[in-house]
Parts: sequence; structure tokens; C-alpha cells
Amino acid sequence: MAPRVPRSFGAFIGKRGFHMNRWSDRPPEVQRLLNPSFCSMLLWYSARGHAEASRGREGIAFEECFLVLPMVLHRETRESLPPRTRTSLPVWLGRNPLAPSTIADRARSLIPFTKEALLFAGAYEVIHFDQTTIRANPVWRSRMDLALEDSSEEVRSCAKSAEFVGKWFGKTGNSETILSLLGVRP
Repeated sequence: MAPRVPRSFGAFIGKRGFHMNRWSDRPPEVQRLLNPSFCSMLLWYSARGHAEASRGREGIAFEECFLVLPMVLHRETRESLPPRTRTSLPVWLGRNPLAPSTIADRARSLIPFTKEALLFAGAYEVIHFDQTTIRANPVWRSRMDLALEDSSEEVRSCAKSAEFVGKWFGKTGNSETILSLLGVRP
């Protein structure tokens, strides 16, 4: 994926803010990579990882969901993630000093796609919304795992990284700290 997705590919700015283009008006690359079903799967894995890190006590913060796609879909960022959550987010950022600016830029570009994925996942009950958090619906576990079995290595890598990011965020602290470290404002 390009470091920044032009808004005209999937969304446009109208009088009332962002609006998504019709599905048929989106380029094939955007239809494949940023489709709500795939992005919902990534958010589900991230929410599941977050719950695992917090021993099921809390879901992933709503605002943290907007960091998952920018970190997971960009190959260089995904491949630079540490292998274990023992490496803290500040340490990783010290090793990857350009990450905050690129992640923040991609996060802004992917806002409409993340919103679309959240709406899709909520409509199909893939995720559950609490007051300020999102939880993975455990009923979908076997379906998600089955979908990954028939997927490419890159799709499996994205899902594994999404789960890692969820765990990492769960161990890092509150969402304000995470957003601040990555240079993103809500």
C-alpha cells in the first residue's frame, strides 16, 4: 500500500465531511485492500489481542482502532514491528524515528475506511461496542480462523500483526499515551 492513500480513491470531502465513494467507483486496488470485510477482520484480531493482553478486562479503545490499519496495511511498518510485546512502543519508536509521522499521515488518510470497517463489523456483530471500547465477538473466532486458512501469506501476516498491535496497545497504557507517542490527535 502506498504511504498515503489519496482521498479521491475511496472518499471525498463534501459539505458534511467525509463521504465514501460508491463501491463501483473505487479502483480495484482499493476494493481489494480496503474493503470493509477485510478491514473488519483486522480490527477483530486487534480487539481480540487487546482483550488477551488485558486478560479480558477491557476492549481496545475506539480511538486506537484508527491506528490499526495504518500500522498493519503498510508493509514496511508491519515488517518493522517487533516480534514480541516485550519491546515497548517507545523503544520501537526510538528504533524507527520516522514511524510516528508516517503512521499519523496514513491514519488521517484511512479515517473513512476505518469508520466504514467499524460500521460493517458492528452491523454484522463481528465486534461489540461498549461506552468507549470495542470488543471482538468470540462467536466469530472459528470463522476468522477458517478465513485465514484459505488466505495468502500476506493476509495472514496482516491479521497476525493486527493481533500483535492490539496486545501491544493493551500493554502500553491508556489511549492518550499511545496517540501521543505516535503523534496522532483524536
